[in-house]
Amino acid sequence: MTGRQLSIPDLRLLNQRITRPGSRSPEKLVAWMGAVQAQEYGPAKWGLALRSPGSTTDAAIERAIQQGRILRTHVLRPTWHFVTPADIRWMLELTAPQVHRRMAPYDRQLGLDADVKTRATRVMEHALGESRYLTRLELGAHLVRARLPGRSTHLAHLAMHAELEGVICSGPRRGKRSTYGLLSDRAPAARRLPRDEALAQLTRRYFRSHGPATVRDFVWWSGLTTLDARRGLEMNRAKSREVDGIRYWSLGRETPGVSSRKTAVHLLPIYDEYLVAYRDHQVVPRPAYVLGNFQHALVIGGQVAGTWRTIPGSKGLTIHVTTLRRLTAVERSALAQAVARYRKFSTVSISLSMS
Repeated sequence: MTGRQLSIPDLRLLNQRITRPGSRSPEKLVAWMGAVQAQEYGPAKWGLALRSPGSTTDAAIERAIQQGRILRTHVLRPTWHFVTPADIRWMLELTAPQVHRRMAPYDRQLGLDADVKTRATRVMEHALGESRYLTRLELGAHLVRARLPGRSTHLAHLAMHAELEGVICSGPRRGKRSTYGLLSDRAPAARRLPRDEALAQLTRRYFRSHGPATVRDFVWWSGLTTLDARRGLEMNRAKSREVDGIRYWSLGRETPGVSSRKTAVHLLPIYDEYLVAYRDHQVVPRPAYVLGNFQHALVIGGQVAGTWRTIPGSKGLTIHVTTLRRLTAVERSALAQAVARYRKFSTVSISLSMS
């Protein structure tokens, strides 16, 4: 196997740090990835840990978030992402205009015009200037007192608008509840970049950590236009290769190496970058049941081979795995190792069941 070109799944597993763990520093991992989808908070932390040294725990990731070394906000697309304080401002300035455009029809349906959104952002900024960190419900109470919509979907949209405007972002957790803080407080040294430089930087981050990938993949992940994507690739002097009529782009030299074992098993969380960061799914098909039913993915040899979920019990957790086929003895052994790694992350007793 040594000396032949790695397959696209092998390279993605490698570049995403799944088969080659990254730094012990969670924020350096997030910086390498560019941004990491974090819609489901707990599973998203596991997504960072499985790309880190095997001893990385939930507590270590949580500590980085509490200390503001990783921030969670709406960027790239209308969903939550982890980003670093150094990157949050230039990334928002590059991608927020497109997210605003995508959200505009929904805002109009809710009666949230420009005046309402501007006033709500000012109220949130003032409230956080006085109280520093507030939960979404607490921010909503301030909006209601200002005679602005401050409940349910209206509140979620107004908070997202304030995030996209670079006014608020995640604060430290208060127990199991998320808080917001002023972006200027949480990321005082956040960089600002000229648009072309920001575009080149985001393109570089994506293709070095997610490549090989297509132009459509980057457009989907970044929320930018096809014209932007092609410009970003040109500025980075990206290289491409064609597989089954589809052109995949990479940055850096694709050195020959040893393919990952076809029996390698990974327990990926729902919305993991390995599955959600691509629009073209030919090389790694993304079964609808994985995302449609909010399932974590069992990946073997780079391909989805089933789903898994955690079941709380009186003595810890049970990881229940549902496979698409019968696993070999070697694959079962690799699955046990993957479960053991999750046990180190969660630091609770874990048993395994299968169907």
